[in-house]
Amino acid sequence: MQFKLAFVSAALATLALASPTARNEPASSCSTGPVQCCQSVQTTTQAANNAGVLALLAVIGVALGDVTGLIGLTCSGINIAGGGTCSAQAVCCTDNADGGLISVGCVPVTL
Repeated sequence: MQFKLAFVSAALATLALASPTARNEPASSCSTGPVQCCQSVQTTTQAANNAGVLALLAVIGVALGDVTGLIGLTCSGINIAGGGTCSAQAVCCTDNADGGLISVGCVPVTL
């Protein structure tokens, strides 16, 4: 019985470490590009069930399996220095190069 408990505990700990947790970072810590305001943010699991997101990723040559972090959709830049606000989800993304339609590798930030 103790072996089963130890095995389950170890499996749960491994799963917790392997599952990315979105946590808000200060906007000032964004070092990958400008802070973005995205109308929608999805996990890779959500994106896997969304044909539109999969099609956009294919167009820009990004495989879903290569994405670390969240995927932002319909994003625009925020002027932090000017006191910018975001009525949706503020994020910092590693790849904003697609005209705001889709951004990958996003982490939520606090403005």
